[in-house]
Amino acid sequence: MDSRKLEVIFEFLIFGIVIGIAEDLIAIKVTTGEPITLRIVGIIVLIAIPFAIIGELIADNIDFVKIYRKIFNRKK
Repeated sequence: MDSRKLEVIFEFLIFGIVIGIAEDLIAIKVTTGEPITLRIVGIIVLIAIPFAIIGELIADNIDFVKIYRKIFNRKK
């Protein structure tokens, strides 16, 4: 794996973690009305990191265009 591809993977991973944390904070505040504490942020970070990693692995290794073409471009 070249360094540019690795750099892009880490950029998307960091972006996924940041967006995941922000999204979860907003969801908790809107749905529960609880004050955001350091403990809540810690729990959200622990939850967001694995989902960002899984999302990055899936997004990087699956060619959705290829799958789409296989499904919808079948000759009858």
